[in-house]
Amino acid sequence: MTAHKNYVIDCLQYCNWSEKVFRQMRKGGVDAVHVTICYHEMFRETVSNVEHWNSLFEKHSDLILHGRTADDIRRAHESGRTAIFFGFQNCAPIEDDIGLVEICHTLGARFMQLSYNNQSLLATGCYEKEDTGITRMGRQVIKEMNRVGLVVDMSHSAERSTLEAIEISERPIAITHANPSFWHPALRNKSDDVLKALAQSGGMVGFSLYPHHLKGKSDCTLSEFCDMIAKTADMIGVDHIGIGSDLCQDQPDTVVDWMRVGRWTKSVDYGEGSAANPGFPEMPTWFQDNRDFPNLATGLRDVGFSNEETAKIMGMNWLSFYESSFCPQ
Repeated sequence: MTAHKNYVIDCLQYCNWSEKVFRQMRKGGVDAVHVTICYHEMFRETVSNVEHWNSLFEKHSDLILHGRTADDIRRAHESGRTAIFFGFQNCAPIEDDIGLVEICHTLGARFMQLSYNNQSLLATGCYEKEDTGITRMGRQVIKEMNRVGLVVDMSHSAERSTLEAIEISERPIAITHANPSFWHPALRNKSDDVLKALAQSGGMVGFSLYPHHLKGKSDCTLSEFCDMIAKTADMIGVDHIGIGSDLCQDQPDTVVDWMRVGRWTKSVDYGEGSAANPGFPEMPTWFQDNRDFPNLATGLRDVGFSNEETAKIMGMNWLSFYESSFCPQ
């Protein structure tokens, strides 16, 4: 009924949420955003974060709504709002209780990373020296996530764990925010093998604008970024790629400590490439906030993508993925 419409979807942001940010989403024409509501929070702490979001939905009902299905993106578009989808960047909220997978989905979670940089109960993170793959619990949790419609996200996971998750999962998985390692060899970026396996299984990758993931970091140009997307499309096809900006707008540097250090260490561990500059890096000049999404569309067309291909990358591929991924199996 709405096939003629194009939607703009960003599959990862972690901003300091405010009316200003929500209004910038509207100015940028952003129809849906997957937002991180958990890094290291346990279940009850995550519920408190859901409570906070409920208050934001109530206070800013003219700008945002809680997204649970792809139809909510259409509803948001028609009403001039942005649909907000919840995701976890770690499996901490399910603790060691597989029954919490369904409860988290009921609360609105639609994505969950199996690990965040470190080893978890489910999988190995990208900063560990040894990658032992998906654990016994991880196999069971993937099966349960598939059943309820909670997407497996391997954005911060290590190579073997990611390839095993793709193989084990009966539904396509996502890498919501990362770039190819052929372009920039950050530990967080993904190998050709991972990207090819992801696409062959029907999965999705969202390209990240976080400067530590970019070739040239904050100085990366729009044309360089879009050329990277074009090369990836040549390798795995245009139907499996989208945007996952990893925008962390207006966050204080103390939030970086929580993201990377959490409660697991008493010392500073900011990860690869950022120890000398532990705060948030400057965003590229052409992507400062949500108002700059039209710049991405222009850049994609400038490197040779058609209008239809550009629409797919800017959101229509994610819309199709959301359509098939969030419902129970």
